[in-house]
Amino acid sequence: MNFNLSLIVPELYFFFLVLVLMIQSLGTREWKPEVEKWLPFGAGLGLFVTIAHYSVHGSMFYDVYKVDMMSQFFKIAIAFGFFVTVLNASRQPTLADEKRADYYMLLGFSTLGLMMLASSVELITIYLALELASYAMYATIPLRAKSKGAAEAGVKYILFGAVATALALYGLSYIMASQHTTYIAELATKNWTFADSPMAVVGLCLFLGGMFFKLALFPFHFWCPDVYQGASNETAAYVATMPKMGAIVVLVRMAMFLKPGLEITTLLAVLGACSMTFGNLSALAQKDIKRLLGFSSVAHAGYIMVGLVSGTVEGLAAAAFYALAYLVMNLLVFWIVSRVASDGRNLELSDLNGLYKKAPVLAFSLAAGAFALVGLPPTMGFMGKFFLITSAWDHGYNWLVITLVVNSAIAIYYYLSLFRHAFTEETSPNAAIAPDNGWFASAGAGMLAAAVLIIGIIPAPLFNFAITAGKDLFGLAISGGAHH
Repeated sequence: MNFNLSLIVPELYFFFLVLVLMIQSLGTREWKPEVEKWLPFGAGLGLFVTIAHYSVHGSMFYDVYKVDMMSQFFKIAIAFGFFVTVLNASRQPTLADEKRADYYMLLGFSTLGLMMLASSVELITIYLALELASYAMYATIPLRAKSKGAAEAGVKYILFGAVATALALYGLSYIMASQHTTYIAELATKNWTFADSPMAVVGLCLFLGGMFFKLALFPFHFWCPDVYQGASNETAAYVATMPKMGAIVVLVRMAMFLKPGLEITTLLAVLGACSMTFGNLSALAQKDIKRLLGFSSVAHAGYIMVGLVSGTVEGLAAAAFYALAYLVMNLLVFWIVSRVASDGRNLELSDLNGLYKKAPVLAFSLAAGAFALVGLPPTMGFMGKFFLITSAWDHGYNWLVITLVVNSAIAIYYYLSLFRHAFTEETSPNAAIAPDNGWFASAGAGMLAAAVLIIGIIPAPLFNFAITAGKDLFGLAISGGAHH
């Protein structure tokens, strides 16, 4: 069993971070609120460590744990997401002081699980890492002071999560029984047509169901709008972005044996099309901003399927790039939601009225986030959709690409209503509490908005990183097949 500590420096760093948080959460009442004085620096250092470590490669634990370009790409995204989430949650009004250290400890555990998920290349390891990432979330969602909705959201998430987990385990047993291996590299060499190995195909569908639950892909999306609405704004920012990274990295690794034309690939394409259409049409009717973002993430889950079904290096790279774009765009919009709702309430669209007068930096950043989510140039969202469309065209799923374009047109309506309320509506609702307009709020929003625009204008460095990662995966699949 090959074990090499230098391969897992980012995971070890986050593990120690979680240990420190755990000690602090066990401490006296005076200790607990102190966590916010040092944790943002700790999370920032974690991002730095992960980026500095990106060129390391190798595999461990009998090859179930692989550190390659794809895992490094997602680990950097996850570390970045954790850093922004910690900054965002450090001004959380609905979290009791004595629960602060526990809250961050749970977020840290979840992040550690996602980091491990990024490197897992064997189904049982994937399952265990996914559970580590999930269990912490179950406890985090209800942490919202005096809120029945948060408790309800927590219960829904746990129940749906339990069902999805059971399906994934059941599917895993089918795959093991019929293909006699759980290594992704070996599974890539097996036959996945329904005529030849029906049991394996059914098993894979069930196992992927567990990932679709995390991704909120139709028809596994029921929990999504309710949980966003019930959880506090800052927790919703984490739930809306980070677990999706874990699900996407697993789907990207498993998409290697989904050749265009297989029944299971066509099923993914159909689910993707349903997800986009259902998510966008449901979002049109929403007034609560977090529910609107919930349905929008159902639509984005559908977009990512476009890259996964193409069966090409570019498709996998486009899915990875779009995952990163999704992370940054949503963190930006949730940052603004959390700042405008400075008392921690849920925002309606009308709460944004006249934002450009009260907090111009927040209003401008919201516009950047909304344009990016629609996919208008020159934003990250536009480049992400552009890469998805070009990678999937002419690989047998042109109808899916056309569905994506039509859906992007529908989405313009509700994303731009965010913009419309912030810039053109004057009458703000009565007794509105002023948004948090300090330097901290503006700096965070400005920097995330800048990231969305700059990566949209100069996407090449990140996309090339993703392409290299995709080639790396396909190279491994071929050599893995030859090796066994």
